[in-house]
Amino acid sequence: MPFQAKTYRKFISTAAAAALAASAYVPAGAAASEFTDVNERYQEAVDFLVSKGANGLSPTKFGTDENIKRVDAAVFVANVLGLNTENAPASGFTDVPERAQGAVNALKEAGITSGKTQTSFGSQHPITRGELAVWIKKGFKLKGSTDLEFTDVNERYEKAVKALVANEITQGVSESQFGIGQSAKRGDFAIFLHKSDEAKGFYELSIMHTNDTHANLDNVAKLATAINEFRAQNPESLLLSAGDVFSGTLYFNEFEGQADLEFMNFLNYDAMTFGNHEFDLGASEDGHKALAEFIKKAEFPFVSANTDFSKDSLFEGLFHGSTIAEEPENGKIYNAIIKEVDGQKIGIFGLTTEETAEISSPGSIEFKNYIETAENTVEMLESQGINKIVALTHLGFDDSMEFDNDQLLAENVEGIDIIVGGHTHTKLSGPVIISEGKTEPTVIVQANEYGKFLGTLSVDFNENGKITAHEGELVDVAEKDVDTEAAALLAPYKEKILSLQKQSIGVSTEISLDGERANVRTKETNLGNLITDGMLAKAKAINPQTMIAVTNGGGIRASIDSGDITLGEVLTTMPFGNTLGIMNLKGSEIVEALEHSVGLAPEQSGAFLHVSGLKFVYDSSKPANERIVSVEVKDEEDNYVPLDEAKNYYVATNTFTAKGGDGYDVFKNAYEEGRVSEPGYVDYEMFVEYLQQFETISPDTEGRITDKAAAN
Repeated sequence: MPFQAKTYRKFISTAAAAALAASAYVPAGAAASEFTDVNERYQEAVDFLVSKGANGLSPTKFGTDENIKRVDAAVFVANVLGLNTENAPASGFTDVPERAQGAVNALKEAGITSGKTQTSFGSQHPITRGELAVWIKKGFKLKGSTDLEFTDVNERYEKAVKALVANEITQGVSESQFGIGQSAKRGDFAIFLHKSDEAKGFYELSIMHTNDTHANLDNVAKLATAINEFRAQNPESLLLSAGDVFSGTLYFNEFEGQADLEFMNFLNYDAMTFGNHEFDLGASEDGHKALAEFIKKAEFPFVSANTDFSKDSLFEGLFHGSTIAEEPENGKIYNAIIKEVDGQKIGIFGLTTEETAEISSPGSIEFKNYIETAENTVEMLESQGINKIVALTHLGFDDSMEFDNDQLLAENVEGIDIIVGGHTHTKLSGPVIISEGKTEPTVIVQANEYGKFLGTLSVDFNENGKITAHEGELVDVAEKDVDTEAAALLAPYKEKILSLQKQSIGVSTEISLDGERANVRTKETNLGNLITDGMLAKAKAINPQTMIAVTNGGGIRASIDSGDITLGEVLTTMPFGNTLGIMNLKGSEIVEALEHSVGLAPEQSGAFLHVSGLKFVYDSSKPANERIVSVEVKDEEDNYVPLDEAKNYYVATNTFTAKGGDGYDVFKNAYEEGRVSEPGYVDYEMFVEYLQQFETISPDTEGRITDKAAAN
């Protein structure tokens, strides 16, 4: 079977238990050849329906060109899917004849249709092609998307029609019309059902996934709703975390992962791998005590095949070396685990970026090469007869090739079917397929950051364990209702955090820190200087060769008044949770970026860069891209020297800008070429850490940015 997007519904009961109901008022057990109105086009499809218990309109007439009523369509669908028409709860519809009540009950229970109203199914109404498309998409769980040229397909029907076309079930009634509102014919419906049945896979695996949540718990009650809704339709699905649960908000500062863990246990995660930030506390007085406690209390296992905890005594009894666990224990660390999901064994192994040694504080914990480790682990799983393998990784979708990333993993290691990733906070709205040069495709997913989205993925496997179909999307958590039970769990934690936000960070400012929109988007300000100074200090601690820091004015959202500085004020000023990236840029690229920064001056621009370790002069009276007059860089002796356009410099920024945000294509190019490291420290934490070396501050502007035209 070719690699397409298609599958079938996981039935609410076995077909063997299903009752075959009559599909019309005239009984007939005829084969299609006995129906005088069934020509060659319809014969195979009608024979198929007859084999599933369908009847014609009379002993000699199937009614291929006649409209099909919703009630008869319901019976056809229930029979083909093998739904339990005897035991499904009553639908509540009052207009369904007795012969079809079981089928309609089953379709409603399976979520395929909800009727016309709460009490009316619309039994005697002709069903439209658009309605059938939706029923078939839901019933067979068809996967797939393709460009449509139909002008009559609105948002309600778009996904369903795309799935039918992608799976070659229908091409519409014309090149420009699908026929959404047209009544469906019995013969065409027979073809739809027959082809949909042929499109079904051998086995379907559904996965929910999160990554880089970074202690962002304010929306966790909505995340709970998204998870519950997906599980209701996919009760055998897995829930996986690709790491970086630690660090990022006051929830972590105060509770060191225990608040997050309560919700992970509540939401029934199946497995987690380690992100680099899980090791942030390694250099503290207690070392990795918080991480060890997090693991011990987890009601799920951990996987990371290339991480060695054996030299840290805190993990004694928790770390099981190179073990592949067929019956994994909660609160233990394995190379890989084997989970039985809906009757099939799934191998799940973990990988953590080797860059952790440089961007976090792992101490004696060591990290091995991810490619070699993955190859060995896949081989071990396959030797145990596992042919459905998931890599749960914290490598980054497109992180620097100097270290590791998911695309390279997929390209270089055979046997990995799915990669559930994290680290780069990448928003993959749909799955990415790596298939070129491979014997079998690998599907990669990642769900952005901070619990904003629940990643969902469903794939079909054939009998040999090869993926034949896929479908996935990011569910916007903000659009969901609050789960009341989760909200009640969150309440005491949130109350504590709201109290902390009112507390002083222990530093006062003698003057206002200028974050006014009109200023941070047009000129140097004392707040912009402080933020970039803090960013540069943190980057230097990670990479001492870092000489420059830049940040976009659009990321500075408010001023800070004179007096004590509170955490709440800092979070209002820096609300986006942007994280640190360190770019390797040529001097000429820095000049190009500065040209972009001042391209709209003196008009406001969110792209306007604030700088540290650098000062420059520009002339806003000159044409765009010809405005930079001079650029100087602070050397190791704190002297400003001319920027060398042929030399490479390490430049700290936030990853939003590093990935091309605010139009920084020059940074985006460096990112795509693997010249950006992502330590991942959150902006407000770096700022607070930097300020806390002072008791009081009184910062001024320093002439880092000068507009020659304005000065004249």
